[in-house]
Amino acid sequence: MLKQIMVMSLTAGMAAGLFGYVHAASGVAEIGAQPALAEMPDGYRDWPLIAVAHEEGKLDDLRAILGNDIAIKAFREGAVTYPDGTILARLAWDYHPLEESKEAFGTPQSFVSGVPKNGVQFMIKDSQKFASTGGWGYVEFDDGKPSTTAMPQACFSCHSIVKGRDFVFNRYAP
Repeated sequence: MLKQIMVMSLTAGMAAGLFGYVHAASGVAEIGAQPALAEMPDGYRDWPLIAVAHEEGKLDDLRAILGNDIAIKAFREGAVTYPDGTILARLAWDYHPLEESKEAFGTPQSFVSGVPKNGVQFMIKDSQKFASTGGWGYVEFDDGKPSTTAMPQACFSCHSIVKGRDFVFNRYAP
């Protein structure tokens, strides 16, 4: 009887350990105890453009904000609150003056994108899963893998400034 209890306990422990290992090795980025995205959404680079921005300060980049079909519909309808299933993608690059522009105008005037910066970031709307961060999950991917240094709470604290727009900084640029 004791031998059976030991075997069952060992088996249960091994199963729990295996489950934990598989979950950790799966690349799931976590926000608190809840998963955000395990991988970048297929075809996100083909999503429609929501806006283009120039970020100054420490980030100092050019960025494009893209959205899935749910996001685009909400932006076009002037949503104040975005529906669950909305996904926004942020791509960013450093920038440098276009040499031909400098020659044409006598001074650097046109700037073009250069090397990608700060990974690819996503905001995922799921009111229940991400209730503690305003209904949004935040994840960054570096080299196609969920970043281990991304801090969803830090993202949320900055986005809290635009709580009245459902934590979304950008506006639709038709």
